[in-house]
Amino acid sequence: MQIPGFWKKPAGPKSQVWLWLSVLFLAGCAGPSLDDYRDRGPELVPDRFFEGELSARGVVKDFSGEVIRTFDADIDASWDENGVGTLDEVFRFDDGEVQTRVWTLTPSDEGYHADAGDVVEPGTMRWQGNAINMNYVLRVAYGDGTIDVRMDDWMYLITPDTLINQTTMSKWGIDVGKLVLVISKKP
Repeated sequence: MQIPGFWKKPAGPKSQVWLWLSVLFLAGCAGPSLDDYRDRGPELVPDRFFEGELSARGVVKDFSGEVIRTFDADIDASWDENGVGTLDEVFRFDDGEVQTRVWTLTPSDEGYHADAGDVVEPGTMRWQGNAINMNYVLRVAYGDGTIDVRMDDWMYLITPDTLINQTTMSKWGIDVGKLVLVISKKP
């Protein structure tokens, strides 16, 4: 019985190495999908959780996983009569730096169009079950200038008042850091 050409054994060791490297690379590209969280609760609805005053505490990690900064933040969240959300954020870092960011979340067919002043490639906020995902490009200070970093933002509602956010930061497809924070509704 002949094996069709597609299934033939690779000709030599180099071919086998490339085959395994390709398999590993493709496996490394797979990540979570919002569908994975469809049936998980509590249900995370952005305009319900991001309403009123919230606080956040978190860390910034470098590419090796070492914590390089800590921060706390206050978030004032509101929605207008057209369903457009505003998240006004003030971050205070352990080295004394203060950063502000104002997100505008505009309803779209896919979720919310998410934009802010230092976001150079806006994202779309999508959600299912207890999870939200946003992917966007943020311009950040670096040395004497700035760089644009892709942010893959995942948020998980743990209790009705507590959300855990993990963001992977990458440049040219290489992970350069992570943000991990807990966001809580203020009583």
